[in-house]
Amino acid sequence: MSFSDPLGDMLTRIRNGQQARKSDIKVPASKLRESVLEVLKREGYIRGYSRVNVRKGIDEIKVELKYYENRPVISEITRVSAPGRRVYSSVKDLKKVYNGLGISILSTPRGVMSDHEARTDNVGGEVLCTVF
Repeated sequence: MSFSDPLGDMLTRIRNGQQARKSDIKVPASKLRESVLEVLKREGYIRGYSRVNVRKGIDEIKVELKYYENRPVISEITRVSAPGRRVYSSVKDLKKVYNGLGISILSTPRGVMSDHEARTDNVGGEVLCTVF
């Protein structure tokens, strides 16, 4: 099965899993998805993730969702750049999400990172998604 937007699919699975109060979800494995999950873990939006081998050549990522006082930590997760419409931003044009309470996740020449890290490293790139 092929997806036209694998990252968008993962974000939707996270959104649906939290709405259904699941403790964890599974998504097909890829390097980009793993990089985005690493940023979400570093920023405290998910508990963690692990790569699981389903069968030879097929891996999945098990994502442990995070809740605080019985409410999902992620209240909004939105895909910004899509396969048909890429959105790029320089570091000076990078907008803050909810006045700095949320984060943007960027794909930069130095790897996938949050907008805070991009400002610190003074690097821009493709805005993948926003999280609040």
